[in-house]
Amino acid sequence: MADAALAELAETVRAAAAARTPLEIQGGGTKAFYGNAVEGRPVSTRDLAGIVDYAPKELVVTARAGTRLASLEDTMRGERQMLGFEPPHFGSGSTLGGAIASGMSGPRRPYSGAARDFVLGVRIVDGTGEELGFGGRVMKNVAGFDVARLMTGALGTLGIITEVSLKCLPRPKAEATLVFDCDAGESIRRVNEWGGRPLPLTATCHDSGRLWVRLSGAEPAVAAAMRVLGGGEDADNAALWPAVRDHTHAFFARARETGMALWRLSVRSTAPHADLAGLQLIEWGGALRWLATSAAADAGPIRAWAAANGGHATLFRASDKAAGAFAPLEATVLALHKRLKATFDPQHIFNRGRLYPDL
Repeated sequence: MADAALAELAETVRAAAAARTPLEIQGGGTKAFYGNAVEGRPVSTRDLAGIVDYAPKELVVTARAGTRLASLEDTMRGERQMLGFEPPHFGSGSTLGGAIASGMSGPRRPYSGAARDFVLGVRIVDGTGEELGFGGRVMKNVAGFDVARLMTGALGTLGIITEVSLKCLPRPKAEATLVFDCDAGESIRRVNEWGGRPLPLTATCHDSGRLWVRLSGAEPAVAAAMRVLGGGEDADNAALWPAVRDHTHAFFARARETGMALWRLSVRSTAPHADLAGLQLIEWGGALRWLATSAAADAGPIRAWAAANGGHATLFRASDKAAGAFAPLEATVLALHKRLKATFDPQHIFNRGRLYPDL
C-alpha cells in the first residue's frame, strides 16, 4: 500500500508542477498553525506509514513520513529507547514527517541535541515528482552535501518527506524532577550555573515563580545530583514534561483561552530576564522564552529584543500573523533560500508562502 501511495504522490506532484498548481503538504495536521498561511491544494502523506527498519542494537530506526509519532515511540519504548530530541506532538495524529519538516524539539533539546542532529537520512519527492534519497541508515554516513538535515525544519518548502532514518537514544534508567521557588532572573542564573557542572540535567522550566529541573541517567548519578541541588522532588514529573512539550501546560492553555499571541524567543541562555509586556515561560536552560502577550502587540520591540540577545523571535501561534511568523531574513540569506527553493522546487509548488512570501 505504501508503494502505491508513493507512486500516486509522485504523480500528483508531476501534474501539479506541469500546471504550476501549488500544493499544501499535510501529515496529521497537528502543526498546521505553525508558519504563515499556505496557498495550495492539500496533499497528504498519511498513507505513507509504517516502520521500514529498526535495528535497536545499532540505535537506528527508519520509518515512513506518515507514521504516527506515538506509534513509533511505543515501539521504541519496548526496546527501552527513545527519540532524543523529544519531539512535540500537539495532538494524537502527529506524524514523523511533520516532526522533521517542522524541525521542532522538546524540553531535552539543549542537553541531547536538536531534531536535525538525529536525522541520518531522508527520502523525498522533489518539485518535479522525482523520488530522491539522501544520507543513510548508519551514523557514519556523512559523505556529500547534508540534504537530510537541510530538509529538517524546511516546513515542506523544498520537498515532500516520505521516509526518515533517525539515530535513537537509550532511555534513562532513572529520572527525577526537582522544584524550586525563585523568580525568573534567579532561575536563569541557577540553570546556567548548573549547566556548566557535570550534572545529568535533561530539562528545565520556569513559570509563575517556580523552577522545575529534570534529572535523567543512571540511578546513582540522579541520586547524587538531587543531593547537590536540593529543592523538593516533584512526584508529578511524568505529566509535567509532556505537558510542556505539547503545550497542554497551564501557561499555554491560559494563552489560548484568553486569545493571546504566543511568541517563541530563541536567545542566549544567559540573556537577562526582560519584562516584555506579557506572561513568560522559560525553557532550555534560559535559551527558549515563551511569551504570551496581547494579540495586538507590536512585533518590532519583541524581535529587536531577541536580536539584541543573540537570537530571533517567531510568532508561534496567533489569530493574526500580519507581522509574519518568522523574523525577516538578511538579503544574502534570503538569496540562498531562493536558490535552494529553485533547485528542489523549480515551479514553487510546495507550501508556497509558509516560510516567507517569496518561498
